[in-house]
Amino acid sequence: MDKLIEKLKRVRLVRAFVYALVGSFSYPGFVWVNKLKISGTEHIEKLPKENVLYVCNHQTYFADVIALLHIFCAVKWGKRNKLGVPYYLLNPFTNVHFVGAEKTLKSSWLTRLFSLAGAITVKRTWNPDANEARKGLDTSDVRKTERALLSSWVITFPQGTTTPFAPGRKGTAHIIKHTKPVVVPVVIKGFNIAFDKKGLRFRKKGTQLSVSFKEPMTIDYEAPSEKILADIMDAIEQSKSFMPQTTSLSDDAIKKDS
Repeated sequence: MDKLIEKLKRVRLVRAFVYALVGSFSYPGFVWVNKLKISGTEHIEKLPKENVLYVCNHQTYFADVIALLHIFCAVKWGKRNKLGVPYYLLNPFTNVHFVGAEKTLKSSWLTRLFSLAGAITVKRTWNPDANEARKGLDTSDVRKTERALLSSWVITFPQGTTTPFAPGRKGTAHIIKHTKPVVVPVVIKGFNIAFDKKGLRFRKKGTQLSVSFKEPMTIDYEAPSEKILADIMDAIEQSKSFMPQTTSLSDDAIKKDS
């Protein structure tokens, strides 16, 4: 089954079908049930179609990615900072992959279907339920992302968890140093209020959602990974300097995969 899914991911017609299906069902939640505000798409209109890495904060398992896919498709059709009528789903922009936890993407038939939209499945090295304790990077997962960047855009969530202000993972910095992509920071807000943790059910209707694309980062690819990661966390507004004074995260809360 896994090998079949990997083969189907490479078929553009299959991915276009999944985009159209998922997009049709999710569009009302972004535009009618809640209100999505988009800004900064002028920064991505003329980017190359390969070796572009979108680094984003993470609030739900799926709604974040689905919103970004909607926006990329709308930009392909010449829309700026809006979705408008979703005729873009008739010929969506499918040259994009997104990084997601293997356990989450294999949790149900629905998540397996969504993975056909271009998921790069990775193993959570910090998962306490893993069969073996692993430290550091999973090199095979890094190679998957690097291969995807050779021919497409990739969406990644440096924190690897929906816990706000959790520390970033060094794997993102290592990929950037090795592949030297265009790095576009994305800041999302309101998704954790509007949707449940998975992002598949409404939690609070009428919520103001926002997706903001910032200018591509100026990165010294020879800088230490720690410096690159720190700059990324600042760019996606998840560093300590952006943490509200009333927010206090214990070590257990940060390590917990939410």
